[in-house]
Amino acid sequence: MSNVTYLTPEGYEKLKAELQELKTKGRAEVAKAIAEAREKGDLSENAEYDAAKDAQGMLEMRINELERMLASARVLDPDQINTDEVRLLSKVTIKNVANGATMTYTLVSEQEADLKQKRISITSPIGKGLLGKKKGEIAEVETPRGKMKFEIVDISI
Repeated sequence: MSNVTYLTPEGYEKLKAELQELKTKGRAEVAKAIAEAREKGDLSENAEYDAAKDAQGMLEMRINELERMLASARVLDPDQINTDEVRLLSKVTIKNVANGATMTYTLVSEQEADLKQKRISITSPIGKGLLGKKKGEIAEVETPRGKMKFEIVDISI
């Protein structure tokens, strides 16, 4: 799998804002927690100090991850997306062949997936099954509940 991270313009800005927040406020809060714990005495048996150092490690790990993602990001222009087949950023309406229920999802990168906003990852079972399909085709998707069939009703942006 490639190192490229595909993002919407909104997703890119959201990650950039998170990175800025972590580098400023996040680091300041962790440094303050470490300083407060250090004042409490013996560091070898200071659980607060250990917890603060762990928090610092997790913060720096997330900062590195965000920097890596942003450095390899390709921001996709929705106006350049072809709607002949399901692709990243496609808004696809599908119909469950078994029960007739219809759903509309937008396919996004893993970093932007949010089921509450009906944004599913292209790496999810349904996302993988829909990629490359055209309007009217049936997508067979392997889910934890077994194989499901979805008809592609509409593709838009």
